[in-house]
Amino acid sequence: MAIEKTTDAVVLVGGQGTRLRPLTLSAPKPMLPTAGLPFLQHLLARIGAAGITHVVLGTSFKAEVFEEYFGDGSKLGLEIDYVTETEPLGTGGGIRNVLPKLRGDHAMVFNGDVLGGTDLGAILDTHRNRDADVTLHLVRVGDPRAFGCVPTDADGRVTAFLEKTQDPPTDQINAGCYVFKREIIERIPEGRPVSVEREVFPSLLAEDARIYGHVDSSYWRDMGTPEDFVRGSADLVRGIAPSPALDGPRGESLVHPGAGVAPGALLIGGTVVGRGAEVGAGARLDGAVLFDGAVVEAGATVERSIIGFGARIGPRALVRDAVIGDGADIGARCELLRGARVWPGVTLPDGGVRFSTDV
Repeated sequence: MAIEKTTDAVVLVGGQGTRLRPLTLSAPKPMLPTAGLPFLQHLLARIGAAGITHVVLGTSFKAEVFEEYFGDGSKLGLEIDYVTETEPLGTGGGIRNVLPKLRGDHAMVFNGDVLGGTDLGAILDTHRNRDADVTLHLVRVGDPRAFGCVPTDADGRVTAFLEKTQDPPTDQINAGCYVFKREIIERIPEGRPVSVEREVFPSLLAEDARIYGHVDSSYWRDMGTPEDFVRGSADLVRGIAPSPALDGPRGESLVHPGAGVAPGALLIGGTVVGRGAEVGAGARLDGAVLFDGAVVEAGATVERSIIGFGARIGPRALVRDAVIGDGADIGARCELLRGARVWPGVTLPDGGVRFSTDV
């Protein structure tokens, strides 16, 4: 029997998304629009494309939003179950918490805020061919110092789990996707917080369990920060990051139906213009993410920034590397730079915030 048919997908989407505030005050991070679709929808499409049909979402923060949007999963060709954590259980505890909903002999576990392009079927093949207890997706990165490293031997067997270090012995990092045999999940302690990275994996190594790595150099990005969120969205628009959920040609911008873009506006860098959004004449959008209903007035510049639902950027304003909350109103000629965050509903008067001395 094909391993896809005996494998459930588990997606952990319980985080509060604090690094993406104020956007996540109203919606959980996996539901934020990314290339015009909830971020989670790109992952669910990849899961379906790999032949896995049963998905369990481990939710916590704003749990009801997921079920309201995805329902039973039938519109995506999936069967989706939901398990809600009443108190934070960590990665290992979150996996153990969904055990009653699992149907198969294996579970493929995903971190709900990673945008990836790896071949999920290839990871499952590695798991089956090695008869592994756990298989980890490991991705090679240029600078592994910011991540936990996972060295493997010549056979692909994991030899250690190393915390962040200034002198990593390998460029292989934990990419946040695992395949577990069901009996391994059954052994995770129930009803208390458990870290899969700090507790489950090291104890399995100590027991000489069969832990293998599936190593590749596929597209991979943790979407936790505004900078990474903007880049990941742009990579989807431009076709650098793959997604079966997107059809049509890739390009410099993605303008959704019902949006209005005036003549002379420049849209580049993987910009997304949401449904009902408006872009004025002469505006310049470079790597911008406009949620539905956002307005960018004439002559304004928005670079590498996220503009929340229904927010307005006034004429000739400059927004660069910033996050503008839902319904905020940024006055004409304002300048918001270098990590500025404007909370929902806040109004800045014309010229009210500047970095330059001219008026």
